[in-house]
Amino acid sequence: MISLDAATVLLQWAVGGLFWLWVTTRRREVGLGYGWLLRGVFIGLALGSLAVGLAFDTVAVRELSTVGVIVAASVALAVSIARKSAGVSGHRAEHDRRSARVAAMTGIDRATAEADVPRRGPEFPPALDLVAPIVGLVGLVAAGVAAGGPTPLAIARTVVGAAFLGVVTDAMLLGHWYLVQPGLGRGPVKELVRWTAIMWPLEIAVFLWPTGMVQVLNGTVDDGYHGLLGWIWIACAVTTIGLVVLTWYALKERYYSAVMAATGLLYLAILTAFGTDLIARAVLANASR
Repeated sequence: MISLDAATVLLQWAVGGLFWLWVTTRRREVGLGYGWLLRGVFIGLALGSLAVGLAFDTVAVRELSTVGVIVAASVALAVSIARKSAGVSGHRAEHDRRSARVAAMTGIDRATAEADVPRRGPEFPPALDLVAPIVGLVGLVAAGVAAGGPTPLAIARTVVGAAFLGVVTDAMLLGHWYLVQPGLGRGPVKELVRWTAIMWPLEIAVFLWPTGMVQVLNGTVDDGYHGLLGWIWIACAVTTIGLVVLTWYALKERYYSAVMAATGLLYLAILTAFGTDLIARAVLANASR
């Protein structure tokens, strides 16, 4: 009964992650290395999607879109590396603010750091990170159409799932980035956690819409395990939002260790978020055909 299109799942993950990367880079606060890391990760996922798509159940528009995602994200990565000497304006401004505060409190001026060096050349334009997810959206729509069932519902599940999986992944990776950039404010990670909470009810709604998980729970759709997967899906969904709430409260604590605690909670949230999306998608895959 259970089947999944791995190429679509990998493309969802890559496109969603690249979109939320733009949400973070547009703030001009996080170091360039964070963008390099995420672009590299999601280019890898897109390459995996392309390989699987070409080998099994090829959807031409989806695969062409995946190629576009890989090219666009690679160009953004190359431009960011080429303009690394310009740094990030928000990062430098925060460094200057903190330096001035220390000087005011202690009367001791901090030594000139790399962040104080005048920028050379133009910065990386964050809008460039939007190109890949826009191109990828075409492939996600094509994948939704190919999934069968009510087409608008299939497309909604594919696109919302991409955003949901992407935001929780980026939030966890950004939490780890605080080890590299400890002076970074909590605004960027709190923004992603907030968006995870916003995306959660949309994710639940598209999978409850008939034919959906309600029909799995009442036995109309057979999951092959006497309804067990429906209850596991509920457990994943409830646990995900619970972990997101705990993460939000952890980030309200003043201590630096709170960020690491929040990152650990987001680790768990990724597991339950993927369970929320993939269990429902797997159970309903054949029911929509």
